Amino acid sequence: MSTLRLLTAEGTATDTVLHEGGSYSRPSAALRSRVAYAAAHVVPKAYADNTPGQPADIDWDATLAFRRNVYSWGLGVADAMDTAQRNMGLDAAATRELIARSAEVAREEGGSVVVGVNTDHIAETHISLDQVIAAYTEQLHFTEDQGAGPVLMASRHLSRVATGAADYRRVYREVLSRATVPVVLHWLGTAFDPELAGYFGADDWETASEVLLQVIEENPGKVAGVKMSLLNAESEISVRGRLPEGVRMFTGDDFNYVSLIAATPDNSPSAPDAAERTASSGEQAVHSTTSRALGGEGEGVGAYSDALLGAFAAITPVASAAIQALDAGDPEAYLRILGPTEGLSRQVFAAPTFYYKTGVAFLSWLNGHQPAFQMVGGLHSARSLPHLSRIVELANASLALEQPDLARERWHGMLRLNGVDA
Repeated sequence: MSTLRLLTAEGTATDTVLHEGGSYSRPSAALRSRVAYAAAHVVPKAYADNTPGQPADIDWDATLAFRRNVYSWGLGVADAMDTAQRNMGLDAAATRELIARSAEVAREEGGSVVVGVNTDHIAETHISLDQVIAAYTEQLHFTEDQGAGPVLMASRHLSRVATGAADYRRVYREVLSRATVPVVLHWLGTAFDPELAGYFGADDWETASEVLLQVIEENPGKVAGVKMSLLNAESEISVRGRLPEGVRMFTGDDFNYVSLIAATPDNSPSAPDAAERTASSGEQAVHSTTSRALGGEGEGVGAYSDALLGAFAAITPVASAAIQALDAGDPEAYLRILGPTEGLSRQVFAAPTFYYKTGVAFLSWLNGHQPAFQMVGGLHSARSLPHLSRIVELANASLALEQPDLARERWHGMLRLNGVDA
């Protein structure tokens, strides 16, 4: 019986039993009951100067192999978003290259990819509303040219210059009018980026959500979905229930995704009519390589959220197995498989939440998807050794270690490097 050495916050070493992996199987057909995207990170060259303030020097082989692995489990990839360190080490040139390369891999794998559209290539901190519109439009058209689905991310530039709801409605109206395919709107909360306080014109989610819904209603046919990342299940459920027909809710709530993805009892995906409704739209969504993947009729949507989660990049096989259980009409198995991962995700996304990328990259390294625990911008140093130890403990308990023996070897080596007897 193998054991794992763990480290408490006080520096005390303890041991726990190393569990065998979950032995999950890749799906033999498209996932049907939910549309699910894993928000993927980037892998740097371990020997490069990826120190704070330096341009990102990316290991493209490892970065793209990670995306191919996600596709092999039936999930789509959400790329060039906050998990990929937008505004936290991923510079504009690297972002454009990532989008182009990721879109090409999606075509090769027959997978669905959506990517972040922002204004962050503009170096000036304060620009006019017209400049915000132009910056959004430039990235939007580049994304469309690559054949990827656009996710209109929250803009720091817009947050700084907007004076109220009317400015948000104007900017989104102008940008959406230039979109040739429907987009996903991303509402990112202050836990992820404090500079986005008051986004959509208000500090409270009830008032801000009215503006978001107005944007959607004023631009019919232009919005395929909404990704909410407020870490507040109440707000997501409220907005989800008011979305127009055909507009999906993609949960970005890495604290509460298990219940948000699960169907309400009266709308269980195990029922034949619900299964028929979700099969055609879900299959199209997971396997199209363009933003048409985000279309579908949206029938039955409102009883549950689809997924666009950084957490799913950390637990891809487990997430896939859980959705496969829903496809098989077994919601109890879904909860049994995915439920234990929520504690792991809460640790990865613990405050300060914007450092969650460190936990995603750490698990990628433990699971053998990259050669070293390194991140662009030196962000691998953003979490303490006891914090990482707790991630190891919870990943082990939730069967999220894909190769337990390899994870043990790498983790124990890291402990020894830091003076802990393992």
